[in-house]
Amino acid sequence: MSKSQHPTQLSTDLIERMRVYVVEIWQAMQFYYQQKIRSWLNGRSLQSFVCLFLVATLLSIVVAACSGSSTASKSDIKLRLVSFSVTKAAHDQIIPKFVQKWQQEHNQNVTFEQSYGGSGAQANAVIAGSQEADIVHLALPLDVNKIQQAGLIKSGWEIKSPRSGIVSRSVAAIVTREGNPKNINNWQDLAKDGVKLIAANPKTSGIAIWEFLAFWGSVSLTGGDEATALDYLTKVYQNAPVLTKDAREASDLFFQQNQGDVLINYENEMILAEKNGSKLPYVIPQINISIDNPVAIVDKNVDKHGTREVAEAFVDFLYSTEAQQEFAKLGYRPVNPTVTQEVASQYPSVQTLFTSQDLGGWDNIQKKFFGDGAIFDKIQAAKKA
Repeated sequence: MSKSQHPTQLSTDLIERMRVYVVEIWQAMQFYYQQKIRSWLNGRSLQSFVCLFLVATLLSIVVAACSGSSTASKSDIKLRLVSFSVTKAAHDQIIPKFVQKWQQEHNQNVTFEQSYGGSGAQANAVIAGSQEADIVHLALPLDVNKIQQAGLIKSGWEIKSPRSGIVSRSVAAIVTREGNPKNINNWQDLAKDGVKLIAANPKTSGIAIWEFLAFWGSVSLTGGDEATALDYLTKVYQNAPVLTKDAREASDLFFQQNQGDVLINYENEMILAEKNGSKLPYVIPQINISIDNPVAIVDKNVDKHGTREVAEAFVDFLYSTEAQQEFAKLGYRPVNPTVTQEVASQYPSVQTLFTSQDLGGWDNIQKKFFGDGAIFDKIQAAKKA
């Protein structure tokens, strides 16, 4: 990525150049007024000597001031990070490491203004301007594409970052009640009569889009036609009477309020819950979707805030071994190859792992499934009928 100088850095460079120029002038003046002193001692006026003395004193003060300024610490800088709801635990571990690294390398303190929520809602807030994000870490590339289409992110964002802009990864998990009383073991079981599914709304939530695509792909990519897939998803969403705004709200309904028989969640959320002492039965379906979470710099905002250099550095840091290890500790499947090898044994294998590209890519997905009047709207209309 191209690096742009922060205004503070420009000021520091300018001061350094000024210092060099002043030193050169000072050296020239030393030689000059030494000659003048000799002339004065040979009978020149006292007034000339006093003037030269005052000029020399002034230059000494300027040199000292410039020298001091060149070593002064830079002023604090703030980054605005907007992310989807379940990443907070990871960023709480990663951000302090980056802040310490930047302080050591650049003698500058970075503070973070953070916001977490449903990925679709977060993208809409950035587009509307109520969230002036410098960096977005969202649940799916579709949401970053929407921000790009609004003119806030330059085209080609996905090829300007490592790993096509994907910084964290997971798969879908089916979570059941203790003992699995409804005998739910795969995607097809979600359509059974008497099963109550806790699910989020694809219009506002990233996990909701991923689970919808997992449902559809489990049929369409295993030999079923689109009519069969549509019938299956209609039955599944009839079993989901209420759609929450994001993954966190869906989890709260299921875990805290004890609603529903089954929940679709990120694998990383289940791993984190286990580490926090809330072990519940879940299964990773053998036909699954690669849940790819992108990160991107919001070009218009970093240029407005003067934060491009530090924002690019933070994005780069998210791909580092140190940061990716933190993602892995919290259950994400890392994208850094070194860390992937280190932690591969802690994740269950998936027999068939498909991607958004297998479903036609994000432009096609948006138009076919989630646009106004598209397949999801048709399913919702059938549910109300």
